[in-house]
Amino acid sequence: MKIVILSRKSSLYSTEALINACDKRGHEVVVIDPLRCYMNIATHNPTISYKGEEVVDVDAIIPRIGASITFYGCAVVRQFEMMDVYSVNESVAITRSRDKLRSLQLLARKGIGLPVTGFACSTKFTNDLIGMVGGAPLVVKLIEGTQGIGVVLAENKQAAQSVIEAFQGLKANILVQEYIKEAKGSDIRCFVVGGKVIAAMKRTAPKDEFRSNIHRGGTAKTIKITPEERSTAVRAAKIMGLNVCGVDLLRSNHGPVVMEVNSSPGLEGIEKATGLDIAGKIIEFIEKSARPGNTKTRGKG
Repeated sequence: MKIVILSRKSSLYSTEALINACDKRGHEVVVIDPLRCYMNIATHNPTISYKGEEVVDVDAIIPRIGASITFYGCAVVRQFEMMDVYSVNESVAITRSRDKLRSLQLLARKGIGLPVTGFACSTKFTNDLIGMVGGAPLVVKLIEGTQGIGVVLAENKQAAQSVIEAFQGLKANILVQEYIKEAKGSDIRCFVVGGKVIAAMKRTAPKDEFRSNIHRGGTAKTIKITPEERSTAVRAAKIMGLNVCGVDLLRSNHGPVVMEVNSSPGLEGIEKATGLDIAGKIIEFIEKSARPGNTKTRGKG
């Protein structure tokens, strides 16, 4: 098979792991920077070119689309879909998962456990918004934030008011969420491939920090998840329409709650914590699934 990895750098851990997994299984693998692609959006023969050459005879693509390039990256994925190339995660699903508000609304509609979440535009009703999520302490999140950036813990009502009003004064879209105290600065990353949780790790925030992201100094170790947590992760991935994703859960007093569904989850933390060949599992899934016509939206989203 010829597999294209859409990634800004081939030296990134996740990209390197996928390259090695392809090589081990005898597949031809090409890394393409999506921002350097250009497209001919033709009715009968849509094409993609890269560095002066048309990209042809591709069997499958693995999108590693960073949050900062979601718009253009998804346009490239959509073009491949129009060319009837199988994408591990489809453009519609990636776009859906990147919109935190839309994601939560979709998950809530299907009955997935979530932290109590508020969203508002006006600062006139800040007190009511704070009360809606159970009061302080609470978490304020930028909708566009990733890797813990743009996430603030407001420990009292005055701090919450100040943070919310400051963000809204900058015309930033924010979510206000209840703070799950019982999680104690830890969350669970469930790695889902093809509708199954193939690995899980517990991430714990460093001292004096509440964000457990490994990029922010958090530590990770393997963990045995409950059947309810497994079911929640699988259902969340299905609702988002993602074949490969990381589902981040918190253990609350009322069961597992989903914080986020990540369409381009990093492989380094989960592989080192669990010792599993996650990249290999992704390539195995592609081998079973990649065929013309097996794309649900085919670029229609």
